[in-house]
Amino acid sequence: MRAHALKRLWAVVGSAVVAGILGGPVVAPPAALATFPGRNGPIAFQADTGNGNQIYTVQPDGGGLFQVTHVRGEATTPDWAPDGRWIAFSLDECTIARIHPDGTGMQRVPSRTPGGCETDPAFTPDGRHVVFERYDPTTDDDAVWIMRLDGSHRRRLGTGPGGAATPEISPDGQTVSFLSFTKDDLTAIFAVSIHGGRVWQVTPTLWGITFKHDWAPDGSRLVMSDNAENPDRTVNLVTIRPDGTGLTYLTDWQTPDLRALAGTYSPDGRWIVYRQEDGDRSALMMIRADGRGKPRVILPFSEFRPRFIDWGPAAG
Repeated sequence: MRAHALKRLWAVVGSAVVAGILGGPVVAPPAALATFPGRNGPIAFQADTGNGNQIYTVQPDGGGLFQVTHVRGEATTPDWAPDGRWIAFSLDECTIARIHPDGTGMQRVPSRTPGGCETDPAFTPDGRHVVFERYDPTTDDDAVWIMRLDGSHRRRLGTGPGGAATPEISPDGQTVSFLSFTKDDLTAIFAVSIHGGRVWQVTPTLWGITFKHDWAPDGSRLVMSDNAENPDRTVNLVTIRPDGTGLTYLTDWQTPDLRALAGTYSPDGRWIVYRQEDGDRSALMMIRADGRGKPRVILPFSEFRPRFIDWGPAAG
């Protein structure tokens, strides 16, 4: 319950956590939020309106900022469908819903966890299922599940040592990654087969890996941020191979007031979108996936704070 409760709180306030390394093989490519190969389209994210979080979209050039949801309560953790026709999201932290990117046709998935939470949906590559986090208070089980879009054919996949938050699925649909607390009270990214079974740890502990992570469209790397749990440390963008090797830093901020918080890869795999914090201000930025060149500004620094960022495909 601890991992679930902290994660639910931080989904609203936009903080993050981390990892440790137990080792084990990682199956090639597996999210609320993985990016599938395609042409680059709009970017979705959650942001606080002053009356709760809502889902927004914006074009990569910063134009066309649009509020997609207007729900009472909280709309958080958006995830694009592979064809760009739907955005799945969490409604009031405990119900899964989806909506068209023009704000029409919202559908809720009836919960089958009385008194519990079903949250953080992520489309599978075929667009017919979502993986999600499910917390059942009767058994104190916080795990990754999979179901059809109508909520049927549910199946538990697995959990980590301290719950299972923000699942992501590989572009080949075979592996699901998720965040879990480790024995040292940090977090790491773990993974499990889409068929369930043994769970293994993917990332090392880096003083707090962000809840938001993503797979490259070709499945070759994952992106996340380090040190997100500790406000006295710097926070930088990091990528790693799915077998836990090849840790690479894309940013090199040296002071803790400058924080680069990961979003996702672009569908064409060339860019990574992220939130850049400078004290109390935030900007929506993009950087080349290899870290070369200067980052580009999508939305300039302001008190508007994009969180749980997911880059979607071009429609059609």
